[in-house]
Amino acid sequence: MYSNESTKKSKHSGSSKKRSKKNTWGSRERTSMSFLIVIAFFAIFGIIILTEVLMIDDRNSVQVRHVNVNNRFSESVPDYEDVKEDYADDSSIFIRENRFAASAISSLFKKRKLDPQDKLMSGIPVVPDNDPNSLSWGQMLPSKIESNLPPYPPNIKAKDGHWQVVNGTRFKFFVFSAYYDRRDGRMLRIIGATKTRSPEKVWCRMWYPLDGNNTKFRSISVMARVKVIRENWNLKYSACFILCPLRLSYLDVPYSVSVVSKLRMPPGNILLLRNTDSDQDFTNRSYADIPNKIAVCVKPLHFNYDQAYYMLEFLELNNLLGVTHFTFYNHTIGPKANCILQHYMEGKIPQTFLVNSLLRPNSGDKNSTGDLTSHNDNLTTIRSPKITVEILPWNLKMKSQKEIRTEGLFSSLNDCLYRNMYRYSHVALVDLDEFIIPRHNDTISDLLDWLSKRVNNKNTGAYSFQNAFFYLQFANDESIFDKRIPNSQLRATLVTQKKTRRRQKLHPQKQRSKYICKPEAVIEAGNHFVWEFRPSMGSLNVPSNSAILHHYRVCEFGGSDCIKSPSVEDKTAHKYSSRLVERVGSVYEYLKDTCKLPNLPLTPTKAPPTRSKSLRIGKLGKNVVNTTTNNLEKNDVKIKKLSFS
Repeated sequence: MYSNESTKKSKHSGSSKKRSKKNTWGSRERTSMSFLIVIAFFAIFGIIILTEVLMIDDRNSVQVRHVNVNNRFSESVPDYEDVKEDYADDSSIFIRENRFAASAISSLFKKRKLDPQDKLMSGIPVVPDNDPNSLSWGQMLPSKIESNLPPYPPNIKAKDGHWQVVNGTRFKFFVFSAYYDRRDGRMLRIIGATKTRSPEKVWCRMWYPLDGNNTKFRSISVMARVKVIRENWNLKYSACFILCPLRLSYLDVPYSVSVVSKLRMPPGNILLLRNTDSDQDFTNRSYADIPNKIAVCVKPLHFNYDQAYYMLEFLELNNLLGVTHFTFYNHTIGPKANCILQHYMEGKIPQTFLVNSLLRPNSGDKNSTGDLTSHNDNLTTIRSPKITVEILPWNLKMKSQKEIRTEGLFSSLNDCLYRNMYRYSHVALVDLDEFIIPRHNDTISDLLDWLSKRVNNKNTGAYSFQNAFFYLQFANDESIFDKRIPNSQLRATLVTQKKTRRRQKLHPQKQRSKYICKPEAVIEAGNHFVWEFRPSMGSLNVPSNSAILHHYRVCEFGGSDCIKSPSVEDKTAHKYSSRLVERVGSVYEYLKDTCKLPNLPLTPTKAPPTRSKSLRIGKLGKNVVNTTTNNLEKNDVKIKKLSFS
């Protein structure tokens, strides 16, 4: 009996040991699997981080800084640290030794003249190095070497605002304009486009006239620095700055400049330097002397843009808002829109308009746009501020969206910024379907003055406005169906008057937002926000109850699903109705035949309301009839609620 019990106990203990061994092995296996999974996770994560690090160009990297300043206008300091290293780079160049340039090297540093054959065959490529005989960024080439470089090309005229090629580079390299930047040190800032990653090194050859006719020149060459503009979408080519400092105090500001990749090659471009004291439209103004005016920059017009009504509405409504100057870049534009812009550029448009003072909002307000010239009963004669227009050719030889972002728009935005610097106190960077509309003020100038009284704007370099989509698929405003309103046919054509329903939720700042900036406070402009300010300057986020960006467009991703999102009615732009219709109508009639503008579309007709047929119940009792009627009334109320939601 005892033996049987002991046998059973031994069997039981043996089986329990086996189970414990199995459990131990299973737990070890799970532990090892978990460990392997963790190792695999960290390995994959490490590979991703390593890949990102290798792909990022260290010279263009910036450190993001988020700062929350507690004030009700959300004024913020620059989003990026001051990138002084971008302008204080001490990288150097040396003369690469090859079978054609052996004597060129010794000639450069032994200060003897080159042989004619050496002059012809030796290109001087520019590469970074720490060679003791190297030239650092911004350092002048010795005068004896300078005297042996190719002279000023007699067949090329110095130009401003034209794309010109940089000869001798491996990749595409173009330059458009050059500006003298006198802020925080003297520097030539050239707007261009080139390779995004590891751009090729280049030189600046600065030209100084030897006579009053600008026919003979001497040159001074300095090593340049290429600074790629941040917003490049990782495409092959990007907008860029070519920076050429004037470090020596005795150096005068040059007349023009050429960007070259090889000093021994004749320059393929000559850029007329802007923002100098010799500019015809520029005087050496201090910041306090800048005219209190607003200019607008528009990205390159492409796809043969030819929306005549939109163009007229854009120009005249912005003029009502206080804008007096527009800068356009013409890649491809249609004949009607081009004809309109040419007439504005030449000043050949009417400037006096009759406005019904009863329909005109703020007609007695001193802030309303336009000068009152006469008054007769309800009709008021208004003379509008003169509109000036500048159109620059934009023939950039890079494939849009494949090689560079949207016709190189970031080159145009920054060119427009520096082109209007010191000439206008504020510059707005918007598209043709966007309008910055104040809620309570009549003009943008009034809005900025109002903001300056409520917040210390000493450090404000830009004003940012949240984006609101007024989808074109939304139903038209009811007022456009009223034919009793004067010029109802034209009013129904204007997008700001017929589209008054917008998406309820505004985009957060820096997403689809647009801004107005003080040009002298900005170093690098972006599409939706400023990338870099001068030290101590920042952006002011304007509250949405003060002003927003009205953006009139179709649904972002195609189709019409966007109109299902919650929406609200916003008729803020209707306060300009009377003046806007009168202005656009006068210019339209003036240019209709000359520019072959299309006839105005007929005033849309409101669809008749649908009526439900009356029900005859017949032999059914009175209670049934009452019940049916009540149900129909309830359903009708529900339908009305849905239609206004």
